Amino acid sequence: MTTSAARPATTQSGDPRLAGLIEAARALQPRTVALRRQVHKHPELGLRLPQTQAAVLHALEGLPLEVTTGKSTDSVVGVLHGARPGPTVLLRADMDALPLTEQTGCAFASEVHGTMHACGHDTHVAMLASAARLLCARKEALNGHVVFMFQPGEEGHHGAKHMIDEGVLGASGLLANKAFALHITSTVRSGVITSRPGPIMAAADVFRVRVIGRGGHASQPHKALDPVPAAAAMVGALQTMITRRVNASEPAVITVAKIAAGTTSNIIPEIAELEGTIRTFSETTRTLVHTEAKRICEHTAAAYGCSATFQIERGYPITANDPEVAANVLDLASSVLGSRYSEPMIDPMMGAEDFSYVTRQIPGTMAFLGACPPSIGLDEAAPNHSNRVLFDEAAMEHGVAMHAAFALDSLR
Repeated sequence: MTTSAARPATTQSGDPRLAGLIEAARALQPRTVALRRQVHKHPELGLRLPQTQAAVLHALEGLPLEVTTGKSTDSVVGVLHGARPGPTVLLRADMDALPLTEQTGCAFASEVHGTMHACGHDTHVAMLASAARLLCARKEALNGHVVFMFQPGEEGHHGAKHMIDEGVLGASGLLANKAFALHITSTVRSGVITSRPGPIMAAADVFRVRVIGRGGHASQPHKALDPVPAAAAMVGALQTMITRRVNASEPAVITVAKIAAGTTSNIIPEIAELEGTIRTFSETTRTLVHTEAKRICEHTAAAYGCSATFQIERGYPITANDPEVAANVLDLASSVLGSRYSEPMIDPMMGAEDFSYVTRQIPGTMAFLGACPPSIGLDEAAPNHSNRVLFDEAAMEHGVAMHAAFALDSLR
């Protein structure tokens, strides 16, 4: 939806390099909205996004960029060489959607049943494409290079790792010195940039437990080894483990999200299965929770006369912002957008991000862009990953300006 969210009329910064960024982003807003809606209507999942890739390539046509596409993914990389030699900055936008059926009622709602841009990656694509156009118009002010990273497969497919393996961090000919990613959110006031130093998003791992008993008739449990009570006991034991084995100053979450056992009411099954997620903000805590969860599940199973196998599928690492870069992003937001649009983020989020693969190799920062529609209260807004989520498109002007400001400030 498009609204007229409160925003500064002119750029606040006294730095001449940053002058007029809001005005330039606002002039590009029709392009930004059009691309966002095009991508939103045709969402794609995973690493192969042919329609989205084509839309990005079309948006970048005619710009003075070196454009390449990926091999293992449908990624797009654009490189802008500034007027003079210098370092390289990387700006990233993810492009994939989620397996949801949209129920927003938007005029530009998804035309693909069961697939929706519920995390706002369509806005990320549109903002970065417009930022590329804005920066191309100001290439004479750049002492260095800008890499525009359009990435598939953020939603669990490790798309950033694929692109890193194919050389995106050195796409300009030099290893990037800084990186920036912006993630839209429906639960923060529209236009606000918020970030923090250090961990900002969690490591995310999947655990799977298989409890093995001995099947039998449901009327004679003493002649069987019922895995269901053992599995049920594990759920409570895992929660107790978090509160009793993990340092209270170290956030950690373990959630059993799936329980499966049995086929009908009068059969004790032989197998019960649990599946869930583990979220942590330090490698020490991550290792501890993995070890303790395995021990508890195996020993609980044994206490019920059963056995258990425990598997961990390691997911995205912790996303940790470089403190200096994070502080600079908030300062830029205050200078370019106005102080009311720059807010330090107090607590990290338990969500996970594969931008973590980038920040493990080069100093970088992820920031969030608020886009709660002004007509909806923050407490009432459907969150990201909801099939009813709405984003205020007016906020995208701030996103475009922030991408451009980050590059201009880094390559001064």
